[in-house]
Amino acid sequence: MSKKLNEAKSSLEKIKNWDTLLDDSNTLVELSEEEHDPSLLDEASESLKKLSDELEKWEFQKMLSGEYDESDALLTVNAGAGGTDAQDWAQMLLRMYIRWAERKGWHVDIIDTSEGDEAGIKSCTFRVSGKYAYGYAKAEKGVHRLVRISPFNANGKRQTSFASLEVSPVIEDCEKKIVIPPDEVEFETMRSGGAGGQNVNKVETAVRLFHKPTGIVIKCQQERSQLKNKEIAMQLLASKLLEMKQQEHEQKVSELKGEVMDVNFGSQIRSYVFHPYKMVKDLRTGYEMGNVDAVMDGDIDGFIESYLKK
Repeated sequence: MSKKLNEAKSSLEKIKNWDTLLDDSNTLVELSEEEHDPSLLDEASESLKKLSDELEKWEFQKMLSGEYDESDALLTVNAGAGGTDAQDWAQMLLRMYIRWAERKGWHVDIIDTSEGDEAGIKSCTFRVSGKYAYGYAKAEKGVHRLVRISPFNANGKRQTSFASLEVSPVIEDCEKKIVIPPDEVEFETMRSGGAGGQNVNKVETAVRLFHKPTGIVIKCQQERSQLKNKEIAMQLLASKLLEMKQQEHEQKVSELKGEVMDVNFGSQIRSYVFHPYKMVKDLRTGYEMGNVDAVMDGDIDGFIESYLKK
């Protein structure tokens, strides 16, 4: 109830701000006519442009009407083919998504990280908490390709690397929506890695979950309590199973419509070219950006919105 109340207050605050922007613009136009000052019209134009941008963003969010679009999102970055380069690329993608979430004012919790052999990461699972986190993040699932001069190649050759992103919604009370029989799940406990004090290093608080029917493996070392980590792992499993159900449904719908649509996790969605030129291009929509540094710093809403509008 507290969350809903805060959302209602936020909406009302937005409306008040829009009213103020509109009133200010009208006042500036009137003053411009009275004082014969064209510069005031420029100010009014800027205010109206800001209002238009905010309304467009609000209207876009209203389009995110899927059952779980307003939910938090569970994301997993996995290094693909390409050895050390791919593991480095996976870490670059992880940073990009964390920066993207921070830009939107969302909170990020790292649940589990598997470090790379020489550099980067093999995989990382993290939770993004914020309104419409899943609605936006679902557009990013798939394979991301990097083309660059490899910093790990002594001959300075161009290298193509791959990393993939899995996305699923975090569902509150998911046990009511997904029933997971206890005999389908195996648990292992282990000591957590990384910083966290003596308790983390000496007590087996980390949990590894294996779901027999699907082969899904989830490791969680987010909390200092083994019981809490088990609860989080089960919630993540339920979220992943729910996502699999949604994908199966989308596949059936597209088949009934006669559409050729690949909704599988393995489909390549975007190319990031650092050499011989700089360009990031979405292969699904054709949307592209030449400012690679901005993209890697989390400026990816253009790609996401283009895909979701399509």
